[in-house]
Amino acid sequence: MRTGAAAGHRGYYHEAVYYDSDEELLAVVVPFLLGGVEAGEPTVVSLGERSAALVRGAVADQPGISYLVGDGLYARPAAAIRSYRQLLADYVRDGARQVRIIGEMPRPAFGATWDWWARYEAAINHAYDEFPLWSMCAYDTRITPGGVLRDVARTHPRVATADGGHPRSAGYTDPVEFLGEPRSVTIDPIQGTPPVVELLDPSPAQARAAVAYADHGALSRGEIDDLVVAVSEMVTNAWRHGRPPVRVRFWAGVDRIVVTVSDKGSGPTDPYAGLLPTAEAASGGRGLWLVHQLCDHVAFDSRDGFTVRLTVGNPG
Repeated sequence: MRTGAAAGHRGYYHEAVYYDSDEELLAVVVPFLLGGVEAGEPTVVSLGERSAALVRGAVADQPGISYLVGDGLYARPAAAIRSYRQLLADYVRDGARQVRIIGEMPRPAFGATWDWWARYEAAINHAYDEFPLWSMCAYDTRITPGGVLRDVARTHPRVATADGGHPRSAGYTDPVEFLGEPRSVTIDPIQGTPPVVELLDPSPAQARAAVAYADHGALSRGEIDDLVVAVSEMVTNAWRHGRPPVRVRFWAGVDRIVVTVSDKGSGPTDPYAGLLPTAEAASGGRGLWLVHQLCDHVAFDSRDGFTVRLTVGNPG
């Protein structure tokens, strides 16, 4: 039987925590964690180094509380979903009736890559709903931009407050609707310069070969290999599921390579494309899910046909 605010709830109980002081964060998190320990529920802390140390100091070394390295877990949205789903499946297989997790995004997520993290926060309402999960996502309002906070309100059904409340979020938007909206994507500054390589209607093999021409030593061998696969997948998708012409552009910076693959099609119809694996090859979803594992940022633009932007290296 589930306990606490999620008692009687089926599926994922997803809350945001807004705080502007360490004391306010602890006022929400400590009862949440200790309640999990008391109930014998798997209880997980997935916070950044500073916040995790703060929480550990407040609850001491309570048996039953596990600590994950939050910043590493939140490297890429699709990888985070994959890792959490495996974690939750393991707990349920071992008999857990409820799992509690407190997590937070690393600060860089609030910058140039927020568009795909906003998609993550919406998508997990569906991705984790088969599990008896109660999670809180902590946002420090002192450092979180206003636009991010507006998306947080729209992607979290409830809010956990320092006085023990759990009100519904007035701004919550159904994930399918949220994910179907055009996202505002920050243009990478190096896209303001001429591309180092531009291809019109290339084959996947030609696009793969172009990665070597674009590389000026910014990436490791492993990163180059990942980009080769990602570019090949997206050009293949453009030919199979889009409409010509297919245009591929490469930009090279001191710490990253940015690639756009464009066609005149309408893009994927699956709102969860890229974030969740799919067995449906006809949608191109497998390729999108793969590139979300390989790249450091993936962005979509559907304003004029469909463009996918891949960044390997530092997305800024």
